[in-house]
Amino acid sequence: MNLLFTRHGETDWNVQKRIQGSTDTDLNENGRMQAVRLARQLETNRIRPERIFTSPLKRACQTARIISEKLNTECIVRDGLEEINFGLWEGLTWTQVEEQYPEEFTAWYENRRYQKTPMGESYQDLLDRLLPSLRSLVEEEAEAVGSGSSSHSIVLVTHSAVIMSLMAYLNNTPFNQMVSHYKLNNTGIVQIKGERLLT
Repeated sequence: MNLLFTRHGETDWNVQKRIQGSTDTDLNENGRMQAVRLARQLETNRIRPERIFTSPLKRACQTARIISEKLNTECIVRDGLEEINFGLWEGLTWTQVEEQYPEEFTAWYENRRYQKTPMGESYQDLLDRLLPSLRSLVEEEAEAVGSGSSSHSIVLVTHSAVIMSLMAYLNNTPFNQMVSHYKLNNTGIVQIKGERLLT
């Protein structure tokens, strides 16, 4: 089973380099066009996903629905795919966080897998809800399609930190290196075999 993880389209906060996290922002016009181009890219590569799963946050749902309409594919909201909650840092730029929360930022930067942001989550908190959701999804899809699951593809529309932390976890990459290794542009795609989540 092929899991195609994609980051949502662009928002105004992406352009302004503000931390979004759990803040429920909308796509901007460029983000909507990125979603259209992603659907065309999937078509061009003859990728016809069985289903599209999306984070509950609007920017992901809007991206997923555009793809769904273009490909005429079912779109399902899936809890567990939502972005990390950055707490009091949401709406700020990283420069502002360093200036306004120097001690908290240093503690988080040095141990970001387990260190929570003020009134927010750690990356481990994210994984603790993401992994069970993905594992049950893979099992459900495998049961639904049976022996044809090896060529079965699904698209998961989610967020930057979700994809980076998942890749770091699967590849045993130190979490302080996730950005340099796995940072995706808006509507970028990462492909993972579903079986990797069950081992």
